[in-house]
Amino acid sequence: MNRMFLIARREYAAYAMTVGFWVSLLAFPAFAVLGGAVPALIRSSEPVREVVIVEEGPQAAGLAASIQDALRRDADRQRERADEAVKKATAASGGVSNPAATQGAMAALSRPPLKIVDTPADIASAAPGQTQDAAVRRHLSDETPKDERLDAVVFLTRDAQGKPAARVWSARATDDTVEDFVRDALRSANRKTVFEGAGIDAGVVEAAEQFRPDVKAFSPRSAGDGEVSFRDRLPMLMGLAGGFLLWSLIITGASILLNSVMEEKSNKILEVLLSSASATEILAGKVLGVAMLTLTMMLAWGGLGAGVLIAFQPQYAVMAGDVLWQGGMLAWFIAFMVGGYLMYAVLFAAIGAFCETPRDAQTLMGPIMMVLVVPIMIMTMTLRSPDAPLIQYLSWVPFFTPFLMMARLHSDVPLVELIGALAGMFAFALLMVWVSGRAFRAGALSDVKLSWKSFVGAVRGGGN
Repeated sequence: MNRMFLIARREYAAYAMTVGFWVSLLAFPAFAVLGGAVPALIRSSEPVREVVIVEEGPQAAGLAASIQDALRRDADRQRERADEAVKKATAASGGVSNPAATQGAMAALSRPPLKIVDTPADIASAAPGQTQDAAVRRHLSDETPKDERLDAVVFLTRDAQGKPAARVWSARATDDTVEDFVRDALRSANRKTVFEGAGIDAGVVEAAEQFRPDVKAFSPRSAGDGEVSFRDRLPMLMGLAGGFLLWSLIITGASILLNSVMEEKSNKILEVLLSSASATEILAGKVLGVAMLTLTMMLAWGGLGAGVLIAFQPQYAVMAGDVLWQGGMLAWFIAFMVGGYLMYAVLFAAIGAFCETPRDAQTLMGPIMMVLVVPIMIMTMTLRSPDAPLIQYLSWVPFFTPFLMMARLHSDVPLVELIGALAGMFAFALLMVWVSGRAFRAGALSDVKLSWKSFVGAVRGGGN
């Protein structure tokens, strides 16, 4: 037992005492925040496209005004969304949030997709055909001076049936933003024309299109007076975040264990350890040492997240603490963490015992990593359909149980199902300990190259 704890302490110190470990430890939450912020930053910094609208002939009269109306309606919707975001943020924070800052952020994220500019003289005076196309190409080219360059030119017309149509020239062939906006605007214009032709007043049509109903969500499971609030949706978000965090922690710990065993096998250190400790003690010590390392990572990430939340959004910190403690999410997280880590850690350690280089591990690691991609794809589906039959069935698969069950906790999974899946996971984890222990013993005592045949043979023979 003492030898096992010595090996565990050595394994922990080998990583925890390095600068790289702490740098990577802090880098993960930084990149996680950056990954969530990048799409918003891209949207807020995306330039507004400068577009020229040209009506081709008398039959197209009025279509440019339809594009202008569509832009105005879009701006009105964005202002309404910004106002709603300010109200929700203020209500969720108990009046603590800064309405001006929230509205400014929403305005940055809700910029208009395009801006209509005056038609250049050479395009306006050019005859339809090749001359006009050449003028358009010139203004869309990168070689044109920036003050004369355009992002798109839209030619509005009507087809043989009198329906609105358009030709959209874009500076980039892959940019369909203007094309989609024009299509929606012309669809709205055609709908308005059809209604007016049927004798419906134009003001009535416009009022109907601008109507935005005030819809409030209610549920008997709401923590308040029935109306669904951010507090009611918080368990869903925390469960999904917990599932991804479990996946990161378990796979990171198991990968560290794989690399550690593989490195010591190639450097003959494993043979030295085997001269003073049994294979079982070495495996248990390494699993325990990396488990403490994983616990350090979890405490560091959790403490950092809690500190940031308490410092900047204390009201959300209180809600999160209530979900973790009173909702029991923390207890389930720990249970799934222990079982999931045990399953993957002993498996990766056994694989590492057969390998001396990363290339040797690819034979078995490829299929295993493909299996590990499945819960990543499924977890996001639990937001809307946590009790879908396929998700329920996959939650009972031990390799997926820690991640999917964690992501499904917000849906009030029956206690019988939770305990059953947890028991199945731990039973399978114990089986993996037995299987991987035999494989680890065989791999550590031999120079056999890793393959499915050698791995299965080691399990059956137990290293004898």
